[in-house]
Amino acid sequence: MGIHPTAIVEPGAELGPDVDIGPYCTVGPRVRIGARTRLVAHVVVDGDTVIGEDCELYPFCVIGTTPQDKKLKADTPAAKLRIGSHNKIREHVTIHGGTPFGGGTTTVGDHNMLLVGAHIGHDATVGSHVVFTNGAMAAGHTVIGDRAILGAMVGIHQFARVGKLAMIGAGAMVSHDAPPFAMVQGDRAKLVAVNVVGLHRNGFTAEQKALVKRVFRLLFWRAGTLHQRLEFVRCSSLHKDPICREIVDFVAESRRGVCSPRSQLRSHSAGDESLGEGAIGDGAASL
Repeated sequence: MGIHPTAIVEPGAELGPDVDIGPYCTVGPRVRIGARTRLVAHVVVDGDTVIGEDCELYPFCVIGTTPQDKKLKADTPAAKLRIGSHNKIREHVTIHGGTPFGGGTTTVGDHNMLLVGAHIGHDATVGSHVVFTNGAMAAGHTVIGDRAILGAMVGIHQFARVGKLAMIGAGAMVSHDAPPFAMVQGDRAKLVAVNVVGLHRNGFTAEQKALVKRVFRLLFWRAGTLHQRLEFVRCSSLHKDPICREIVDFVAESRRGVCSPRSQLRSHSAGDESLGEGAIGDGAASL
């Protein structure tokens, strides 16, 4: 443990107890690193960056450097980046701090796993227990909810949101918001199912899974405008449940619009709450 003789740690950097800085790493003067975090080798950490405790950063990842924004000037203050604890940041991952034109800070939560070649753009917000699979990228100003999984080579468009426990299939180009508990895939990404396997793995009961499926059928697989469907669910007994309210609020607050369902068939009337199970399938999550 300690600082390898080939590493460069600039004056002003703050290192917590038992931090391990491996060979050929570079740590900038405004960086703060929490206890027991390990930079394996050839890691660059710069900018106004705070990394929490017990993180692992693998070779050739670059964290906190100047964001990719043409509006930035040479005298722009160092970008702010706040990364939580227990994160694994694998090889060639890039994470940029915030800009004065966005929220000002890029935020990454706890217990995340960012696999080889993943990218998090400026002013993004990433929750906790999130997986970015190899090559997955979230552009600037995006929001990625807790326990979401982004498959390999996924692209999340600027300002788009990914809800809690959503599963984004490999190669998806997500230009609209992906609702909580959803499976989306394709270019442009479409809603294809409920992430039932993800719900199961995270301890949701059979009743809760059935509730999510029913809310999805009412919101996405029935007749009427989205506004009408939202009002129908709000007026139903389902809206008493916080899980239902989370889905409804996410959809209602969308500014980019929500990923539309793959099938546009509307086989039930707007007043019929008793919808068949065939309208939406069970999704399978990886990892």
